[in-house]
Amino acid sequence: MEFWVTALLFVTLAGLMTVVGVRLWVRPKAVLDRVTQTAPAERQAVRHPSLAFRDLLKRLGTVLPTSPKDVTVMQRRLIRAGFRGAGALRTFYGAKVVLAVLFPVLATLAVAGTDLSAERKSMFVMLCLTAGFFAPNEYVRVRIRRRQKAIHRGLPNGLDLLVVCVESGLGLDQAVMQVAKDLDRAHPEISQEFGLVNLELRAGKRRAEALRNLADRTGADDLRKLVAVLIQADRFGTGVAQSLRTHSDYMRVQARQRAEEKAAKLGVKLVFPIFFCILPSLFVVTVGPVIVRIIRELLPMMQNM
Repeated sequence: MEFWVTALLFVTLAGLMTVVGVRLWVRPKAVLDRVTQTAPAERQAVRHPSLAFRDLLKRLGTVLPTSPKDVTVMQRRLIRAGFRGAGALRTFYGAKVVLAVLFPVLATLAVAGTDLSAERKSMFVMLCLTAGFFAPNEYVRVRIRRRQKAIHRGLPNGLDLLVVCVESGLGLDQAVMQVAKDLDRAHPEISQEFGLVNLELRAGKRRAEALRNLADRTGADDLRKLVAVLIQADRFGTGVAQSLRTHSDYMRVQARQRAEEKAAKLGVKLVFPIFFCILPSLFVVTVGPVIVRIIRELLPMMQNM
């Protein structure tokens, strides 16, 4: 009897898990629709909760009053941080509104049951309100710095590949497009920027204007220098390959000098970790047993004398 009950329970659970797996994970109907490129008319697009939250942030972003000058500056900063969507600015201002409301509410709940005075409570709530309002600005600043570091890290490889493409006979426009394709996985930031340059050139912009837009979008000093070299080579008619080769050698020497500078600063930076972390441990290991022996043996001997 127990055997048949166990077998029936196993078959029931196996069948239930099979039905749930087919409906939730396998979905053969969806696979057939995707293969045949047909979809039922009654199917409705499922909206992800994150998209609804993003739309809410965009709506709240219209509540915050802004001046046209600040909007232009903030748009440039968002572009440099990598946020280039149509509603990025409204999402940013919506996040400022949400955090400016959420942080004071959490701070009020946190200090409600404490013994602090009313002045300190109000000061803490005001500090949280200020922190919530300016937290998106700090996040954008961190993203800009991180993106510029990634561009600085990947630019030497991109420049070397650009030199190889130009010296092999490709034009500058085709070389930029080839570099954007080849660096898609290794350095996506450089690939994205060069891809935008290629799109602007296809749209009909002059090469100098597209290169200036590249320097303005990123704000990286190394890219500004590269853009200046390319514009001067295009204006004065000098060889692009030779100019890129010279600039590549200059960047390699500059990278070596920066590495030597960091290596020279290493000894000074290690003073504080050595003084506060390593020396106390050495003192405990070397001097500790001697002190313990003095306390156990020498002090009793001195008291007996």
